[in-house]
Amino acid sequence: MKVSFISNLAMQSSMRLTISRGQSEVQTLQKEIVSGRFADIGLSLGAKTSNSVTLNHDVSRLKNIQDSNALVTQRLSASQSALDLMADSAQQMLEAFISVNGSDDANNLLIARRDVEASLGSFTVAVNTSSNGEYLFSGINSNTKPVEDYFEAGSTPKAAFDATFLGHFGFSQDDPLAAGITVAQMDNFITNVLEPSFSGADWNTNWSSASDTNISSRILSNEVVDSGVNANAAGMRNFALAAVIGIELLDSAIGAEVRTAVNAKAIEYAGQAVTGIDNQRSNLGVAENRVTKANTALVSQIKIITLHLGDIEGVDAYAASTRMQTLLDQVETSYALTARIQKMSLMNYL
Repeated sequence: MKVSFISNLAMQSSMRLTISRGQSEVQTLQKEIVSGRFADIGLSLGAKTSNSVTLNHDVSRLKNIQDSNALVTQRLSASQSALDLMADSAQQMLEAFISVNGSDDANNLLIARRDVEASLGSFTVAVNTSSNGEYLFSGINSNTKPVEDYFEAGSTPKAAFDATFLGHFGFSQDDPLAAGITVAQMDNFITNVLEPSFSGADWNTNWSSASDTNISSRILSNEVVDSGVNANAAGMRNFALAAVIGIELLDSAIGAEVRTAVNAKAIEYAGQAVTGIDNQRSNLGVAENRVTKANTALVSQIKIITLHLGDIEGVDAYAASTRMQTLLDQVETSYALTARIQKMSLMNYL
């Protein structure tokens, strides 16, 4: 008969190894129970890991679009608030012109001019609104202030009007000679000289630094929307044109008939400004609605993909809990056995 010797050290080492492995698996199971997914996706799924990676990438991409849409929503909301202020200013300017229609009273004209100046000031503040460090109405030139302040010292648009009037008539608008301007001459100046300077390239030279191209944002994987409007739109040009006519010509040295004709033109352009700004507000409203629908679609897409991921990566929490409890019992048993083995000594029997 052959006798084999097994030391208690070897038995202790075996128990320690069992305990170490058990503790490691318990930690893995705890992680899986908390997260609801496999702790090691590659080990658990094998060849199907690529499906998990692809779906997780899709979820991450959709969540990034959601975050981007939050900024788009903020931008659109701020733009709407600014356009609301512009629309109110345009309406107040229009009412100021209507209030002095046919009037040649100096006090009334002075009050109307001050109202127009206040409206243009409010318009300038609104059109130069910024959000998150970007100007809302500069188009893709979002780091550049879109419109110059007409009342600022050395103002380019003010200097441009003075030069245009002087170049056409040969004297300034405040010169007593302005009283000799006829209705036909003034109509020709406004229609064929002044208006083209606002509707054409001179607007970008004298007034605006904005781009005609609006900022666009991807709100879904296959959908892009303009997330703003720019200061080169017709409504804003007409606002500035009506305001300049009211400020520079309404209470100047021109005759009563010419003043009536000037006021009629100012009312026309102010009305076009109101309509144009309202159209911009409508366009932004459509964009806001599209973003809202896009966010709803994103939530649904993320939910569907997440459910599919749960089928691929999900663990059975009940089975994992049962397995973890079994391992804990084994570890406790191993601890007890190790302690008893450590007490085994030949000295106890001598």
